[in-house]
Amino acid sequence: MLTTRPKQTQDGQPVIIGWREKVSLPQLGVGTFFAKIDTGARSAALHATHIEKDDHHVTFVLPLKRRHHHCRLPLKGMRKVKSSSGHTETRAVVETEVKIGKLILRMEVTLTDRTDMGVAMLLGRASLGAQFLVHPAKTNLLSPRTRKKP
Repeated sequence: MLTTRPKQTQDGQPVIIGWREKVSLPQLGVGTFFAKIDTGARSAALHATHIEKDDHHVTFVLPLKRRHHHCRLPLKGMRKVKSSSGHTETRAVVETEVKIGKLILRMEVTLTDRTDMGVAMLLGRASLGAQFLVHPAKTNLLSPRTRKKP
């Protein structure tokens, strides 16, 4: 499967994305869940618990939708991240594919406990790149809409 990063739409404009989108993590076998698009954040962060590192890999639990996904990825490194509250934390960094609508983006993601944050994933400006514009009043612009049948 090819990883795509749109530079712009067919009419030459950046891709418009909502402030919240449904994403999936195909490399980890994780189905759709909500991610917040945050232009104030630099990098991407994923909710993870029971994070254990060795020299080359990191294992963690990704608790979503009453299900706990046990994951293992190569450890790309460690990074100091300063939260919006000013607290600095050293986090494990992994690289994985993030699917938003039909687009698949390969990005670096830090692992942290986001229990009190409302959404399991945060996508910052550097993880998305310059080809997107964020519409602050819209959600799910790239995510397929599913309608319940009566």
